Amino acid sequence: MRDAPALLILDMINEIVHPKGLYASHGYAAEVEKRQVLERTADAIDRARSARIPVIYVVVGFSPEYHEWPAGSAVFAEARPGRKLVVGTWATTVHEELKPAADEPIVVKRRISPFCGTELSLLLRARGIDTLLLAGVSTDLVVLSTARDGHDQDYRVEVLADATASMTTALHESALALAARTASVTTVDEALPR
Repeated sequence: MRDAPALLILDMINEIVHPKGLYASHGYAAEVEKRQVLERTADAIDRARSARIPVIYVVVGFSPEYHEWPAGSAVFAEARPGRKLVVGTWATTVHEELKPAADEPIVVKRRISPFCGTELSLLLRARGIDTLLLAGVSTDLVVLSTARDGHDQDYRVEVLADATASMTTALHESALALAARTASVTTVDEALPR
């Protein structure tokens, strides 16, 4: 049983989920549209706000000089050469349909996991959070990493399957199967009933 959940919105940024984002051609935008992930995530946000459940946004990005860019990373290999994922630009802004409220925190991360080198743990502990509800893209990267790292930090974790997506349906479904090893895989309706 959960007492103090928080909804984490993971990497729902223009660069990844908007059709004009530089990662759109990788399949993310098409999968997000096909699965209606923006609509389901917006619904989750509305339900969380109505229930006074904190909503915390996590965005991935690097400084314009790419000082934090991991040169050996297969995931971020094209970021620096392609001038992608620059913090403070349209690219790393949360998609307009999911716009954060003025009092909702935005955590900037430089790696896949939002727990790596960020203030996320501090924000969660300060609020007494015991359960993480996960929505975001990509299921096989940030969502799966958050589920595992959250588990190892003693949080209950629920992955909202209908508010997540990957580059392909196959990757998404495989990631959900892996996430189920350390988290509950649920839906917006189940995790945040009206």
